[in-house]
Amino acid sequence: MLSVRDLTVSLGPERAPVDIVAGVSFGLARGEILGLVGESGCGKSMTSLAVMGLLPQPGPRVRAGQVLLDGSDVTQLQPWQRVEAGHGRMAMIFQEPMTSLNPVRRIGDQITEAVQVHERLAGAAALARARELLELVRMPDPGMQLSAYPHQLSGGQRQRVMIAIALACRPQVLIADEPTTALDVTIQVQILGLLRELCNRLDMAILFITHDMGVIAQLADRVAVMYAGRIVETAPVGALFEAPRHPYTSGLMDCMPSRNSGARRLPTIAGQPPKPSRVAAGCVFAPRCASVREACRLATPPRAEVAQGHEVLCAFPLNGGGLP
Repeated sequence: MLSVRDLTVSLGPERAPVDIVAGVSFGLARGEILGLVGESGCGKSMTSLAVMGLLPQPGPRVRAGQVLLDGSDVTQLQPWQRVEAGHGRMAMIFQEPMTSLNPVRRIGDQITEAVQVHERLAGAAALARARELLELVRMPDPGMQLSAYPHQLSGGQRQRVMIAIALACRPQVLIADEPTTALDVTIQVQILGLLRELCNRLDMAILFITHDMGVIAQLADRVAVMYAGRIVETAPVGALFEAPRHPYTSGLMDCMPSRNSGARRLPTIAGQPPKPSRVAAGCVFAPRCASVREACRLATPPRAEVAQGHEVLCAFPLNGGGLP
């Protein structure tokens, strides 16, 4: 349904571009949830904005690669051109609903605006569709909430409104950029359950972006781990948690607290991710890797399939027990 191939997003002049997303590839099938996970600044949100055609201008640009939606490359289309060409079938939920919603417009007006654009409805028909969308996302008392302003709703309710707006175009692909980060744990569980329910009920694909491996374990079917603008490991969620094969993925897993950790200090990954303008030759993770070898510093590692559906960008993948 969605296929991203060798996507590269760059900053700076054409003659000396700085790649902040470098050769990212992944695919999404109908009814599947792919979790895109990594540290802050690794390029997750920039990837999602590039896929949606929402990169800020002037600024970063898609320098290479394709974004195929139902087989058609939409890389060069503006958002309004995608709608006119019938590619309004991709929608996005942003991280902070309070800054995404207009504070001086009622909820009903903001939902009906999306309905009018994508479904060509107006008046009472648009308002009825807005109420139907709020019911779909399980908003309490949807009829009354249509006349509310964003500040009158809780954080979880505002996020449900954002999901309702995203669903107004009947998307085949829904991109959720850390939609639960600003919510408390109990509301987070509700939103994750709602997304899974909508995925199954509407048979759509979801790209879920997060830095939280616990959320990935709860929600995703497959996982793509991102580091320094590159996807370093892709696997089914069960295989990844059972036996991570890239040292960076293994480091992320080790940093997760557990009930049995006691008073011991959590392990950390030494060093910092490289700045895009200072990525050295060879493996981008080599300066921080505990299993680094001299060959890792000399050449970019190949992408290897270590098991069915399990790929890793590493010349010396871990064997599943933490050793190369």
